[in-house]
Amino acid sequence: MTTLEVAMPKLSDSMEEATVLRWLKSAGDRVARGEPLVEVETDKATIVYEAETEGVLESILVAEGETAALGAPIALLRTDDASGQVPARVAAPAAAAAPAPVLAAVPALSGRARATPVARRLAAQLGVSLQGLAGSGPQGRIVVRDVRTATPEPAAAAPSPASQPGGRGTVTELTLTTTQKTIAQRMSDSRAQVPEFTLEAEIAMDGAARLREDLRAGGVEPLPSFNDLVVRSVALALRDYPGLNASFEPGRVLRFGRVNVGVAVDAGDALLVPVVHDADRLSLVEIAAESARLAERARTRSLAPDDLADGTFTVSNLGMFGIRRFQAVINQPQAAILAVGAVAPRAVVAPDGGLVAQRTMDVSLSCDHRVVYGAEAARFLARVRELLEHPTLLMVS
Repeated sequence: MTTLEVAMPKLSDSMEEATVLRWLKSAGDRVARGEPLVEVETDKATIVYEAETEGVLESILVAEGETAALGAPIALLRTDDASGQVPARVAAPAAAAAPAPVLAAVPALSGRARATPVARRLAAQLGVSLQGLAGSGPQGRIVVRDVRTATPEPAAAAPSPASQPGGRGTVTELTLTTTQKTIAQRMSDSRAQVPEFTLEAEIAMDGAARLREDLRAGGVEPLPSFNDLVVRSVALALRDYPGLNASFEPGRVLRFGRVNVGVAVDAGDALLVPVVHDADRLSLVEIAAESARLAERARTRSLAPDDLADGTFTVSNLGMFGIRRFQAVINQPQAAILAVGAVAPRAVVAPDGGLVAQRTMDVSLSCDHRVVYGAEAARFLARVRELLEHPTLLMVS
């Protein structure tokens, strides 16, 4: 038999580390390939990671609630021997009798203590020195519990200032999840680093509304929403204007051959962006079905890693809340994002100069000026408007 390390997998493009929320197997359990092994929280979502190799879970190296960096060992798995036989269950050895897994120690560089990124940040926040601190993590690495153990407990008689009532009433502290922390950091980075500009447009949606009614009368299921029409129009426009289907890296711009449209979804305590892959190759009804599947999995926190990967453009829609217009923050490293408002009847000027009621929708296109120039963005937005105002094009393109 061979013992293999189970490494923290890469579950999203921006992931640097993840937190183990729950082990779905115990030490000594047999694990089949493709069987759910561990539930982890990444920067984007809570994801169940499936075993890539069949074997027996020999030991767990990263406990529930602990964080590990991308590629760090989180468990040891004993694989099948030459005969392919694996015991149905191997009893977990008693803690007192079992030696800890022997892993090769890696010397610290330049005397720098070896610690996980989360432990290092926590130590800085709490003023705890990592030098000389014994690590209980894999290969002697200092983890969060080691930092917390080394932190003096506050006096019981001194209540937290955050809980004391004052002029603003009682203050309640809400600890951010890994997903919320990452969203906050990425949005801050986007605003600080990206020289963005925003274009706005008003789109007539009477034709789109009639198309939906025709599809409803024809019994089409699932019935495409207005947002599905937007995703379809964006995908076709990106095919015509690939300059927006891109991202910026220092010294170069990357343009992508696939059109993968991310759709921002409110997941309650987080904003997730599952991706409709190859949206320009899908029919309107196929986009509707895929969007509904992704939205449901986002709300139930059951998205797979592939559902969140490789987005090249994002659509953010707040129209269901009656929001007329807003500007969205660019979802780095993408070069652009389209903010979509509510479809509602409004007074518009008719060709004869009179006022008529017409369904309209306001949109705002925010772009990274390092990648996209104003004229190209304007042409892209004009193409999106053309497709939505003549929606039969969405059915035949």
